[in-house]
Amino acid sequence: MTYQLSAMLRVKKPETVRAEHGIPAEVYGVTKENQSLVLPYNEFFKIYKDASESSLLDLTVDGKDAGKVLVQELQFEPVSGKITHVDLRRIDMKKELTVFVELKFVGESPIVKSSGGTLVKNLDRVEVKCLPNDLVEYVEVDLSVLKTFEDSIRVKDLKAPAGVVVTRPQGESVIATAKPALTEDQIKAMEEASKTADISKIEVAGKKEEPVEGEEGAEAKDGEKKEDKKDGDKGDKKEEKK
Repeated sequence: MTYQLSAMLRVKKPETVRAEHGIPAEVYGVTKENQSLVLPYNEFFKIYKDASESSLLDLTVDGKDAGKVLVQELQFEPVSGKITHVDLRRIDMKKELTVFVELKFVGESPIVKSSGGTLVKNLDRVEVKCLPNDLVEYVEVDLSVLKTFEDSIRVKDLKAPAGVVVTRPQGESVIATAKPALTEDQIKAMEEASKTADISKIEVAGKKEEPVEGEEGAEAKDGEKKEDKKDGDKGDKKEEKK
């Protein structure tokens, strides 16, 4: 799928751009100078929702073709979650590139379906290397091969499209497995362990701190010493007066 992204050269401060419902952006790469841009918020947000991180975008700047780009990095406002800045990476269509591609899980695990097990996904994307024209938005993971609880899908099992080579993680890394459903005894044991942990926390939280052994005796001795000192001081003073 092709995505069109229009932008304008930025001349205003980032704060002003955001106040005017735009997104400050920076585009760089392919031995060209970096450019500061303004992206229309609604237009970019729609692309962000629909496209993947490996989707090539056709960029125009002030109405002129600026080539193809990838979204390299996004920044968000912590409270509202709004996009506050975008970094775009120019792509040389004649050179191989390395980029992360999402994994798309298709089909259904027979053992999960028949035995009520749980599908465990360890990865949601992999790094690939390819020419830009061979770049895909996702690599499929066929779950139908998980026929027993001993089966697993590893990176080396992926069937990447022609021209696409998976570079990371290593081939033995597990993508997905099927785990048996918990038995009633296991669930009860977990519940009991949870209750025991909660009671322990309550007891610790409510426990009054006991003084360290010897503290009271030490305080008493200190008190006696202080009294002795006071009495001694008085006696010394009386002797002086005489």
